[in-house]
Amino acid sequence: MDMPEGVYRTFKKDKTEYFRVSITFKNKHISLGSFYDVSSASLAYKFANEVLHNTNDNNIDTAKYTTSYNSDKCVLSFEKWIVLVNFRDTGIYFKTPIYLCHKYFIYFLEPHSYLIFDVDDLFYYSNHKIMTRNGYLFVNDYGMQTTILSRYGIKNHSVCNRDYTFANGDNKDYRYGNINVINKYFGVQRFTKNGRILYKVKIHINGDYVIGNYLTEKEAAIAYNKTADLLKTKGILINFPSNYIEDISSIEYAAIYNSIKISKRLRNLQLKSPTEN
Repeated sequence: MDMPEGVYRTFKKDKTEYFRVSITFKNKHISLGSFYDVSSASLAYKFANEVLHNTNDNNIDTAKYTTSYNSDKCVLSFEKWIVLVNFRDTGIYFKTPIYLCHKYFIYFLEPHSYLIFDVDDLFYYSNHKIMTRNGYLFVNDYGMQTTILSRYGIKNHSVCNRDYTFANGDNKDYRYGNINVINKYFGVQRFTKNGRILYKVKIHINGDYVIGNYLTEKEAAIAYNKTADLLKTKGILINFPSNYIEDISSIEYAAIYNSIKISKRLRNLQLKSPTEN
């Protein structure tokens, strides 16, 4: 049987028939997916062709971050629709749902859900698909689920408006100038007392223990590391993370480490024996 334009019949290993669909635009061969019936496959090709040549009914409003995508009428996935519209408008093909703008790009998660990134992140997100689960945004990076916040030095346990803020109040705007990291080290929280900025440090054992309050963020981060080392010598076998402090020499680190004071309660903490209740 003659196949419609852009449709190719093929078979799975178990001999099940299905139809692959592709389209060529601006000398780019684009896969549109696979379908189990030829009519759906042909419709997908026709719709893709319509998207690539009709800007009036298939468009993205970059000022409002909205699209004209209609799931009731479109046989293509939203992700594929974004890919086609971006390629049509910019001439640059991405395999992820990116729409390129001037000095930034929009990453569409769903028709009414999007994120904004600096163009510096274009290569990364054109090769890493963003996924969501319970409000958690992550990518698969070398087989590991990695939060997108890690690209800003924000830890997994961090809380928005406590450990970091969005400068313009828009939690969809992930451009670097809009991300303000407040607490970048494990266990460290900045606070203000009598108009003075201080850093409270806690460590979690079988509850939160206060290590102390410190004048600088570096001292606070090192105090956490020192406490973690101390607890290990006491037989507390918890895999505490370690703070890496930038712009500090090994000599300066050692001097702070040796002189920094930590809570007496933690210094005197004893590991209970198995017979103790």
